[in-house]
Amino acid sequence: MKKLGLNILGIVLLSVGLLAFTKARTGGIQGKVNPAEAAVQVLAVSGKDTLTTMVNGGSFVFSNVKAGTYSVMVKAVVPYKDVIISNVAVVDSATTDVGVIRLLQ
Repeated sequence: MKKLGLNILGIVLLSVGLLAFTKARTGGIQGKVNPAEAAVQVLAVSGKDTLTTMVNGGSFVFSNVKAGTYSVMVKAVVPYKDVIISNVAVVDSATTDVGVIRLLQ
C-alpha cells in the first residue's frame, strides 16, 4: 500500500512539473492603414499593457499578444487624424485582422 501511495505521488508531481513548463499560447493583431504614408506607428492597449509596432508599406502586425480585449490606436502624421478601434478581441493561437483603417484629414 505504501508503494502505491508513492507511485501516485510521483505521478502527481510529474504532472504538476510538466504543467509548470507549458508555454503560454498567444495570438496577434494585424491590419492595414490607408493611405499607407499617413501613419508610422500603431499601439495596442489592454489595461496597463501597451504594445507598439511600426507601419510598413501600410501594414502592421502585433505578434505574441496575450489573449484579451485591446484598443488599437493608429498614430497619424499631420494632416491626418489619429484613429482608435475599441474592443479588438485576441484569442489564443489566432490573429485578429482589424481590416483596413482609413485615416481622415
